[in-house]
Amino acid sequence: MVQREYFKQGKVDQFRQILEEGSSPEIDEYYADVKYERIAILNALGAYYSYLGKVETKQREKDDHFILATQYYNKASRIDMHEPSTWIGKGQLLLAKGDLDQASAAFKIVLDDNRDDNRDNVPALLGQACVLFNRGRYSDSLELYKRALQVHPHCPASVRFGIGLCRYKMGQFEKARQAFKRVLQIQKVLRLLWHWESWICKQMKAADETWKGMEKMQKAFEIYPYCAMALNYLANHFFFTGQHFLVEQLTETALAVSSHGLMKSHSYYNLARSYHSKGDYEKAGMYYMASVKECNKPHDFVLPYFGLGQVQLKWGDFKSSLSNFEKVLEVYPENCETLKVIGHIYVQLSQTEKALEVLRKATKIDPRDAQAFLELGELLIQSDAGAALDAFRTARGLLKKNGGEVPIELLNNIGVIHFERGEFELAEQTFREALGDGVWLSFLDGKVHSPPVDSDASSRQYNDLQFFRRLEEEGIAVDLPWDKVTTLFNHARLLEQLHDTEKASILYKLILFKFPDYIDAYLRLAAIAKARNNTQLSIELIGDALKVNNRCPNALSTLGTLELKSDDWLKAKDTFRAAREATDGKDSYATLALGNWNYYAALRSEKRGPKLEATHLEKAKELYTKVLVQHPSNFYAANGAAVVLAEKGQFDVSKDIFTQVQEAASGNIFVQMPDVWINLAHVYFAQGHFALAYQNCLRKFYYNTDTQVLLYLARTHYEAEQWQDCKKTLLRAIHLAPSNYTLRFDAGVAMQKFSMFTLQKTKKTADEVRLTVAELKNAVRVFSQLSTASSLHYHGFDEKKIETHVGYCKHLLDAAKVHHEAAEREEQQNRQRLELARQVSLAEEARRKAEEQRKLQLEKRKQEDLLKQVRQQEEDFKRIKEQWRSTEPASKRKERLQMEDEDGRGEKRRRKGGKRRKRDKKSRYEMDETEGDMMDDHGEMEDDDAYMNNQDGANQINDQEDDRADNNAHVLAAAGLEDSDAEDDAGAPSSNINRRRRAWSESDDDEPSGRQLEASPTRENSAEFPGSDGEA
Repeated sequence: MVQREYFKQGKVDQFRQILEEGSSPEIDEYYADVKYERIAILNALGAYYSYLGKVETKQREKDDHFILATQYYNKASRIDMHEPSTWIGKGQLLLAKGDLDQASAAFKIVLDDNRDDNRDNVPALLGQACVLFNRGRYSDSLELYKRALQVHPHCPASVRFGIGLCRYKMGQFEKARQAFKRVLQIQKVLRLLWHWESWICKQMKAADETWKGMEKMQKAFEIYPYCAMALNYLANHFFFTGQHFLVEQLTETALAVSSHGLMKSHSYYNLARSYHSKGDYEKAGMYYMASVKECNKPHDFVLPYFGLGQVQLKWGDFKSSLSNFEKVLEVYPENCETLKVIGHIYVQLSQTEKALEVLRKATKIDPRDAQAFLELGELLIQSDAGAALDAFRTARGLLKKNGGEVPIELLNNIGVIHFERGEFELAEQTFREALGDGVWLSFLDGKVHSPPVDSDASSRQYNDLQFFRRLEEEGIAVDLPWDKVTTLFNHARLLEQLHDTEKASILYKLILFKFPDYIDAYLRLAAIAKARNNTQLSIELIGDALKVNNRCPNALSTLGTLELKSDDWLKAKDTFRAAREATDGKDSYATLALGNWNYYAALRSEKRGPKLEATHLEKAKELYTKVLVQHPSNFYAANGAAVVLAEKGQFDVSKDIFTQVQEAASGNIFVQMPDVWINLAHVYFAQGHFALAYQNCLRKFYYNTDTQVLLYLARTHYEAEQWQDCKKTLLRAIHLAPSNYTLRFDAGVAMQKFSMFTLQKTKKTADEVRLTVAELKNAVRVFSQLSTASSLHYHGFDEKKIETHVGYCKHLLDAAKVHHEAAEREEQQNRQRLELARQVSLAEEARRKAEEQRKLQLEKRKQEDLLKQVRQQEEDFKRIKEQWRSTEPASKRKERLQMEDEDGRGEKRRRKGGKRRKRDKKSRYEMDETEGDMMDDHGEMEDDDAYMNNQDGANQINDQEDDRADNNAHVLAAAGLEDSDAEDDAGAPSSNINRRRRAWSESDDDEPSGRQLEASPTRENSAEFPGSDGEA
């Protein structure tokens, strides 16, 4: 009891001296049987050193205190290892050291004891609740606090304070407030309670509650002005109100009175962000670093890592910044702000794929974050314009949906992407939306026009800004906000692409009127003047741009190109060198221009020599290669290198490079490279492949109106010996450029070559010779016109050479007369032969048609006669059949019916067979009739002797019929059609035959003329009825 009073009075040395004497070896030896008192002394020392280690800030001293506490607790355990107070003390020590698992095990040993008083041990319950609270298991911790309160209702206020903390962490702010109020009722001087209640009031999302919270915080500060937690939260409040001097005073006081690491970390953080907001990044970084050092892990307090990463990002230390933001991401893996910052850092580190992955993750986590989509679109512009456009559209939609203002930069990016994709109408709509209302709408809609100028002043209209001053004098506001300059420039660039150069020029001049230092506007006006072949005006505009910045690489490079076009080689070379030096050799365009200069210098005819040409080509190749090393995707450098290789004869390598450049440049509106198409066609031409590459380039880029490409195409036809196509192509070029005498000379050469080739042919028609004569006359006329031209030498023609062409064409005209006469004679002979052959062919055709007509008539006649005979025979057959039926007795018909009834089904089958045989006989009869008809036709066509032969043939047929009669009778008997009278007369076949002949003779009397040829088939049919013959 004495040592406790010393401790309460603050006399720590006396407290420690008494306890150390009570735990000396002499006391242990003398009071060996007194266990409880000795254990209590040792546990008190352990608890004391545990407290010292907990509040110590220096790690070495902290470890020493913890070691001493561990020694005292172990000594107490050796006295009685089951003593609950010792395990509770060990648990508190382990909890102070941060070893939650071991602390929980120590408290569990006490709570799992079977004795009733240990299962509800309040200190063990509170210790285990503290462990669970630190583990984030607030619900389980709350249950243990409630259990401790039930066991000991008059427990200290700290138990209810723990309940309030658990309620607060669980989001039950109202219940937490009730718990803290109850603590205040129990212990009204507890300063922390005012802090927690005020913090809860801030969480209630209401202005009056926030004010109440600040009142309670102030009250806590008045109760105890050295509470570090209250000081930190007051500093946090004053930071948001902008009172940074109070923030610094409060945090410095908190740092002075606090020894707790996490509390000091909060103080350093408040001080750091105060300096951060004021722009003092050096002090902010120093205090952020101190705050990070005070907290052990990012999970304890992560905000200083975020702030330190921001400061390091400002310093350009991207790797350190990335490391700190990744620690923030470990604690909050779905924090979109952190993901966006990390994506930005990856972009700065050129890790585009990782940046895309992070930003896409941010857009998936929060699909309503317009800023994430905006940053994603900006990153995708270089790689995937379509995806970038989708991201920008999504960002614009989210901003409009939330009622926010769409930034001009976002609309400008959308318009530029439409422009690059060739969607000019959508690009114009987007640019107009971004620009809004202004004086530019009057120019775009045609409401205000620039005044007309005469021809003398036309060269000054591009840099004349008096027009806008007159508008201001007339009361029209000519305003242009600075944030719309880029969008207006892009809109003018779109109009220029649409060939509306007048409106584009007005917009460029408007930019220069308000912002005279905008060099790009001067350059675009110079480009328009250059496109109109006004080189002098273009040079003047470039000079105005150089007055703004005489080291502008773009202006110097453009000036060098214009000087090169004006054939001022030395000035162009100096200008290109100045452009290159202006950027310390980093400007690729200036390096490319120097390479082009060396290439053109190698091809100049007046100074062309093998050594000089090789030197210039090698220098050009070196410059092109240097550009490709810096920018591997530079199309123009690759094209130049391939041109040099082609000049050196390395056609296969140059062809591969040209093909790759052609494929890469396709589909990009800003990379129009007709040169690579022409160069590729040159390579094919040099290899002897006369392809249609020139025609494709002429149609794709020049709309079939470029005379130089037409000349290339004519040369292809010339080398392919397609003289007429060559002449037609040259005539198209002459139509476009009538004053180009070179094209006329080439057309004359093509006509001369065609005539010479035609006359050398072994076989040629008169038309070809006549065409040759006409072409030679045209060639003579063309060469004669060129010989009389006043500017003959200006165009590079030699008068003697032209006279040689004229003489050669006249010589070919003289030679063509002989060829013409020979060709006409041969043509006359060919015409005669053709006419004779045609007459023979016509005669043969007439004879063939007459023969076919005669055969058709004869066939028709035969068919008609045959049909007539068949009908006559059918009528005769029906008449004879009726006669036979009328002469048959009724008794025989009755007997035959009885026999048929007796025979039954077998007889019916025989009758069916007989009927089939009758049909077979009928078919034979019809065949015999056909044969007879054919014989009759044949007899009519022959003479009288043939008619007698036919009569003999008919007699022979009648004789043969007698022999077949008996066979027919047997067939009828087998079919069941022969009657009994016929069976009785079977022995006298001759009488039956005679009776049939008499029947035929009677039937023949009815017909007037010779039916002898029909006797054979008729008798054959009569054999079907032997019973009737017997009766007759």
